[in-house]
Amino acid sequence: MPKFGTSYLSFIPSWSPEGGAYAIGKTAEYGFDMLEISLPPSLNFDTPTVKKQLKTAGIDCRLTLNIPRNCHLPAQPKKALQMIKGALDIVAEMEGDFLGGVLHSAIGEFTRKPCSANEREIVKEVFFELASYAAEREITIAPEPINRYESYVLTSAREVLDLIDATQAKNIGVHLDTFHMNIEEANFYDPVISCGNRLKHLHITESDRGMTGEGNVCWDDFFKALCEINYQGPLVLENFSSQIKELVGPTSLWRPSKYNSEDLAKGSLAFMKAMVEKWY
Repeated sequence: MPKFGTSYLSFIPSWSPEGGAYAIGKTAEYGFDMLEISLPPSLNFDTPTVKKQLKTAGIDCRLTLNIPRNCHLPAQPKKALQMIKGALDIVAEMEGDFLGGVLHSAIGEFTRKPCSANEREIVKEVFFELASYAAEREITIAPEPINRYESYVLTSAREVLDLIDATQAKNIGVHLDTFHMNIEEANFYDPVISCGNRLKHLHITESDRGMTGEGNVCWDDFFKALCEINYQGPLVLENFSSQIKELVGPTSLWRPSKYNSEDLAKGSLAFMKAMVEKWY
């Protein structure tokens, strides 16, 4: 059965030693199996302390990375490559086997044109090298396609699958997010089926980033597809409450959230568990 996880954004706006300890504690307290930690752009991360905190709390962890604007991969491939390799080193130090996130481009960085053939070639070459570097450390990389208003490089499951086919790398997978799927995919069933065993990580979030089950995401189609491919990876909650004021700007929460962060996390966890029970 899939594990139930949450992003640290359910509890804190950015990673810090103090905030991390709080997020780990709350993740365990609310009944999640794992915490997803998005690495800070500085890659300043106290691995020994975090490992100890996770062990004490009895929860698992997966790491992700969203590359910053000064590492926008099509324009700064060497910087992006160096940064992602640094993140893979941290995954190895954490004794992990996975790195997901927006690894293909900087969120909000645009040329005002479609991704060119030359840019796609640059992305392919970087991921080819990253796959080799990750394979030496027994790590799977899974880039996350995001919507057209945040990126122009990889915006759909098909584009990530095309990248995997182009590199022929066995340790590159797909990291899907239902918020972005709601904008970019024709439905919630076919992309999951097309990914099959290459689907390695999921962000579970409603169409308005609110309580799961109260928006436009077609959850039955989505979980039916997950069951059909026998997805066993984590289901990671990634919704936001304006109660955490520092998230309002970065996540465009222009209206007050209906739920506080605790109710949102607990309610969404209950919804995920109910959908797994229904379809698995």
